[in-house]
Amino acid sequence: TAWRVLQLGGSELDAVEKGCGQCEIDQCDGSVGYGGSPDESGETTLDAMIMDGNTMEVGAVADLKHIKNAIGVARKVIEYTKHTLLVGESASLFAVRMGFPYEDLTTQKSLSVYSKWLNQSCQPNYWKNVVPDSSKSCGPYKRPEEVAYKEEQTISQRSVHNHDTIGMVVIGGTGTVASGTSTNGAVHKIPGRVGDSPIAGAGSYADSTAGGAAATGDGDIMMRFLPSYQAVEYMRMGTDPTVACQKVISRIQKYVPKFFGAVICANTTGSYGAACNKIPGFTRFHFMVSSPLLSQPTEQVVDCI
Repeated sequence: TAWRVLQLGGSELDAVEKGCGQCEIDQCDGSVGYGGSPDESGETTLDAMIMDGNTMEVGAVADLKHIKNAIGVARKVIEYTKHTLLVGESASLFAVRMGFPYEDLTTQKSLSVYSKWLNQSCQPNYWKNVVPDSSKSCGPYKRPEEVAYKEEQTISQRSVHNHDTIGMVVIGGTGTVASGTSTNGAVHKIPGRVGDSPIAGAGSYADSTAGGAAATGDGDIMMRFLPSYQAVEYMRMGTDPTVACQKVISRIQKYVPKFFGAVICANTTGSYGAACNKIPGFTRFHFMVSSPLLSQPTEQVVDCI
């Protein structure tokens, strides 16, 4: 979809918006768009961002409720406001003003995921050091009276199957770069949680003087390292896109060896690459590429490091 937009004369931002928007419609992997990843209260909320590598403008929405086209709303943040990030119900009100329909994002599938989770004593969840014991029962949780603090070492609870993001980097014929992301976030997240996807430099980053990058995976971990920004900076210094992606993954590995995550990178000449962190069940990363050198969109695969 993104490639077609470019071929029909659309801008790089148009391509990112329409490409990610197609995934929102198709509910890609159940982890983008409506009807996926219900939070602790059973509600689906969306995060998205879009970035213009020429002007460095960013539009983003987080914890967006009742609006299906999150990346579209993010684009309107650039076009009609002087802000960068709008969140929650207020972002929904902005979207309605911009002409987006107010809809229910819940589906029978997301409701069944939610009820199954409740029946499993709300496992897995994202609480720690609370009462009742979050590893055994549902909430509501609160802080214990006496804090006997112990940090639990948990392997990243997200697997390839219950969390992903559409991340996209578009390089135009003149070297203009745009990027974007859209996701419904981590399944069973605590309401109000925002991951890396709508954060510039974390979920994605674009700079027409260097290149663009986008990340997917455990956003709570990855956003702490601004991987997309870091990858673009490596490419600015002349680092090959594949190596730039690998260096970013290696940097996070030092602190969280078992995190789930991957990064895609492309520079202004059209070279591209990707890297991922190798964990059980996730040893290779698949991504799609369209370019004048390819007759059709082509799936690429890299081995995780």
